[in-house]
Amino acid sequence: MDQKQVQGNSYDESQIQVLEGLEAVRKRPGMYIGSTNSKGLHHLVWEIVDNSIDEALAGYCDEINVIIEEDNSITVKDNGRGIPVGIHEKMGRPALEVIMTVLHAGGKFGGGGYKVSGGLHGVGASVVNALSTLLEVKVYREGHIYYQKFHKGVPAADLSVIGESDTTGTHTHFKPDPEIFTETTVYEFDTLANRIRELAFLNKGLKLTIEDVRENKQKKDYHYEGGIKSYVEHLNRSKEVIHEEPIYVMGEKDGITVEIALQYNESYLSNIYSFTNNINTHEGGTHEVGFKTALTRVINDYARKNGLIKDQDSNLTGEDVREGLTAIVSIKHPDPQFEGQTKTKLGNSEVRTITDNVFGEKLEQFLLENPVEAKKIIEKGLMAARARVAAKKARELTRRKSALEISSLPGKLADCSSKDSSISEIYIVEGDSAGGSAKQGRDRHFQAILPLKGKIINVEKARLDKILSNNEVRSMVTAFGAGIAEEFDISKARYHKIIIMTDADVDGAHIRTLLLTFFYRYMREFIEQGYIYIAQPPLYKIQQGKKVQYVYNDKQLEEVLSTLNAVPKPSIQRYKGLGEMNPEQLWETTMDPEVRTLLQVNLQDAIEADEIFDTLMGDKVEPRRNFIQDNAKYVKNLDI
Repeated sequence: MDQKQVQGNSYDESQIQVLEGLEAVRKRPGMYIGSTNSKGLHHLVWEIVDNSIDEALAGYCDEINVIIEEDNSITVKDNGRGIPVGIHEKMGRPALEVIMTVLHAGGKFGGGGYKVSGGLHGVGASVVNALSTLLEVKVYREGHIYYQKFHKGVPAADLSVIGESDTTGTHTHFKPDPEIFTETTVYEFDTLANRIRELAFLNKGLKLTIEDVRENKQKKDYHYEGGIKSYVEHLNRSKEVIHEEPIYVMGEKDGITVEIALQYNESYLSNIYSFTNNINTHEGGTHEVGFKTALTRVINDYARKNGLIKDQDSNLTGEDVREGLTAIVSIKHPDPQFEGQTKTKLGNSEVRTITDNVFGEKLEQFLLENPVEAKKIIEKGLMAARARVAAKKARELTRRKSALEISSLPGKLADCSSKDSSISEIYIVEGDSAGGSAKQGRDRHFQAILPLKGKIINVEKARLDKILSNNEVRSMVTAFGAGIAEEFDISKARYHKIIIMTDADVDGAHIRTLLLTFFYRYMREFIEQGYIYIAQPPLYKIQQGKKVQYVYNDKQLEEVLSTLNAVPKPSIQRYKGLGEMNPEQLWETTMDPEVRTLLQVNLQDAIEADEIFDTLMGDKVEPRRNFIQDNAKYVKNLDI
């Protein structure tokens, strides 16, 4: 009798410990999922999907389905082995319950369950459980269907058998808690679909589907036998490629698998994306360094041996050999060490040598076996080297000119009087008429105005030397003060707000896109740090008697008109351009910090942004037409 009682007490204590663990998650959710905004909401899905991916990496699962249910809850299904349901030795409860209610419980810890596992935090299902009003798990295993339900991380009932089954797998259904996700509990189909597509590319042969059963019903299936090779082809689909077939390399050493695919195209930019255990390592790391080192060394060695670089000429730089390169570097590591600001930089030192050796050897073999492609790649690098020298001269010329002139700032810039960059802002406006109104209407203390003449160069189709010879680009580089490309230094920026203010018409939209492409390609940190904004000038002015109202879109116009009396008849003026506004109107609608509306440009997904800029600003017409057709449903009014 006494012994039983002791067991009962110890069980109660462990149960309290479990609740305390998950209570901490509910108190400080940001520590576990990064944030409680839309990003954190979507992160919940990845914690569950990552568990299914781990089954796929271990070779037991080949299909994963994600469903956005009508009530914005999520269902994730896989055909893996099913979560273990036996009694956990230490906890005395079914393993499924332990995994769902104890932090850091699962096959990833201790190295027994999985050789390699994905996911950044590895906190998984228990955190999703803690942050959901409802979580249900069905496990298909050992001929049975097991079921358990939880509310806010607490079991609603014990694990039970609810049926028989001859399949295996895990079905998880959860509904995020609106008390935690106060900003939004609405899932975005495109955000989920983009990542699911990426996971399908990174895990060749794995079939992933996403289905949205809400109002706009849609479903997408992703399955790539080519894996990252298919990924490179997808990323290059709107570009002219130099060699038809991407170069693909795969090798393993010391339990670390290295997979690399690359293909050169006619553009002047390089896009290298690296992944560790399916995590996008935005900040690079040792795998990326190993790849770049091998690429530069092998290409230079081959070029020297084959007389493509003369004895008296210097070697191609890393920048030269990467021009026009699209590459995916994906490694699977049993114990990855992450560092960097966002924990997305791989730090394992041994990975550099392994990546360098595996890739270098295979690239050398490819160049020897494909002399025609090898020559094209090297010629591309030699042209890049010549352009680099020319760009250096152009930059020096810009700097020399600046030093010689009394005022190094461009003549058309109306600067602000404040020297405090943290409060200073610059408006980039199109044309002199809008520039004139903006200069007169602004607050001279902290607002600077830079009018641009015509459209700037499309940087997607030009090398840096040509871009630097464009007057409008030079004016911006000089005015911002932070340099350009690899010399860019955000700490030298003269303004912490760069506001694009263009007309609300097709030309204005084109200028805005050209400017955003320029910032993204050559001053990306401005976007990453949130320095770039888009002004929202009004579309209509409504006047009734002495009362004046400005509205910013057609929907607002209808709303305002419905509240006005019929007499006197309101007059409606539609602004075709900023130049039609007098300085006072421009100030009170678009420039006064007290009332204006600014849209901050942010970067949620660098790969997606790259794809969109390639598609919209690149050479190929077909992908652009498809993009416009696919997204036309989001455009209500097109002013042509």
